[in-house]
Amino acid sequence: MGLSIFDLFKIGIGPSSSHTVGPMVAANRFLSELKQHNILTKTAHVTVHLFGSLALTGTGHATDTATLLGLLGKTPETIDPDQASALIENIRKTKKLALAEQITIPFSETRHLLFHCNKSLPKHPNAMTIEAMDSKGKKLHSNNYYSVGGGFVISEDETDQPATTAIKKTIPYPFNTGQDLLDIGEQTGLSIAGIVLENEKHLGRCHDIKSALLSIWQTMDACIRRGCREKGLLPGGLGVSRRAFDIHQRLANRQQQQTADELEVMDWVSLFALAVNEENAVGGRVVTAPTNGAAGVIPAVLAYYDRFVSGSNDEGIQTFLATAAAIGMLYKKNASISAAEVGCQGEIGVACSMAAGALCAVLGGDNNQIENAAEIGMEHNLGLTCDPIGGLVQVPCIERNTMGAVKAINAARLALQGDGNHRVSLDTVIATMHQTGLDMQNKYKETAQGGLAVNVVLC
Repeated sequence: MGLSIFDLFKIGIGPSSSHTVGPMVAANRFLSELKQHNILTKTAHVTVHLFGSLALTGTGHATDTATLLGLLGKTPETIDPDQASALIENIRKTKKLALAEQITIPFSETRHLLFHCNKSLPKHPNAMTIEAMDSKGKKLHSNNYYSVGGGFVISEDETDQPATTAIKKTIPYPFNTGQDLLDIGEQTGLSIAGIVLENEKHLGRCHDIKSALLSIWQTMDACIRRGCREKGLLPGGLGVSRRAFDIHQRLANRQQQQTADELEVMDWVSLFALAVNEENAVGGRVVTAPTNGAAGVIPAVLAYYDRFVSGSNDEGIQTFLATAAAIGMLYKKNASISAAEVGCQGEIGVACSMAAGALCAVLGGDNNQIENAAEIGMEHNLGLTCDPIGGLVQVPCIERNTMGAVKAINAARLALQGDGNHRVSLDTVIATMHQTGLDMQNKYKETAQGGLAVNVVLC
């Protein structure tokens, strides 16, 4: 398997990896294709067509603004979230767009950014087509892009290939299943984290893997701290108030007063998840873990390890992230991490499974116990639907991250009580999750056409 740890953990902006980060990546890829074909300077008009889930929940997920930013040449990794609104406002005010920041073209969203809410493309529910025309209206270039979850994007001619940006190099320990990981570990004596880290050395993604992993954690931690400082309403019209600030104040005061509460640590875990996903909801800087909608689960559980587990250290943080990535790779390869494809079990469920296995690892679990923890984390998220109210990544998404984080801790601790032997394997639960997602009605898969999205009255 050629996936990298840094495919699963990518720094970007909120509120959605598939609906915000993905379209921005797709727009960047389109610009690269125009440059490759030497037709960028000949382009007079660009039209974007959004289909399926991208159209149905695109406005609430900031797909429109992400696409515009991508056409400007901005990337999820480098854009300053505080500047995004001004850039979008300028396009809307002037009706012009600086394509790749090189040529200025007319751009009206009503004419050039089209939402096809009643139409889908057959290969994935998150689909978009981008077209470039010359001054006479002749089509210069067109391509279909599919945002397949976690910020991964594939074009039309890549749909039959694995969705990975990893460099194709030989790795010492290729694996496709959880059983592969267990077998390799038994043969070599390596932990699951050790297997992935050895593979990572051969992928050439970065020179200092351990420092890069700590940088990922630092970005997660900064997001938690930022989320605990901010107050006010979340954007989008639901009138949802940010809660992390007040909860943090109460917990900090209780800590100072040394008020006894045996379950207070769970309040802190919930706070960490809330803080991240409130930042995600406002378009802040987050780490896809493995998606934006589920971005709070892994940081919350890792913060629990960092702040509340005796003996936590940088090596443990690296082990946590590497183990989580290994588990995420299995879901990416054998199922899906896209809520538009399999429901929220593919986001919160996967994040919970990743966090459970990772926490088990740093608490001293062996490979069999880690695999068991990851299985427990998903088994009890099977069938979880994605029904965002108003198409926004807010309700039930933000609270759902707190549930995923607490459940991951419970799964890890439960697995540590056993010897790793269990009835249902991780591979079986991954296959079950995938089949469940395929059987799930589309109205429960990030379309805002079922569940809470239609049963909660918007005023």
